[in-house]
Amino acid sequence: MIPAITRLDAPRLAAHREELADLLVAVVRGGSSLGFLADLDHARAAAWWDSLAPAVEDGSLALWASRAGDGRLDGTVSWYRESKPNGRHRAELRKLMVHPRARGRGAARALLTEAERAAARAGVLLLVLDTETGSGAEHVYRSAGWTEAGTIPDYATDPAGRLHPTTLFYKRLRPLM
Repeated sequence: MIPAITRLDAPRLAAHREELADLLVAVVRGGSSLGFLADLDHARAAAWWDSLAPAVEDGSLALWASRAGDGRLDGTVSWYRESKPNGRHRAELRKLMVHPRARGRGAARALLTEAERAAARAGVLLLVLDTETGSGAEHVYRSAGWTEAGTIPDYATDPAGRLHPTTLFYKRLRPLM
């Protein structure tokens, strides 16, 4: 079943902060760092989601959540639009995450597709991202037509604090009106 995807504005972000915090903690405990370490607790995860509210409010961050058929929040994705004058045509895809219980059921692909379409509608011509080299996410991006730009050794740590390389990807978009 294809998950239901909803764009989160600032009030929806606030309304779903507890579920979003639970999701982030579960994903980090499942081995995906997303910039966090294994000691991430619910309170810090909720505070991180709260910190996104100004960017969601001003439109520099676009954020979506997916819900499984049972109604549980099972994933998110976001992109930040570049604010520098010479880069307003691009955005960085961030925090594509799917709850471990929902992996392999199409949530990542549905979220990615929605974020790409929305970016194209917004006039974004280029999306970029980084992901842990060798992770399951690499397959998702490659199969969705993303192009590998290169690998950086020892770029970030996993939740346990071990260094891993990261792979950079990009995708050119056609504008949609």
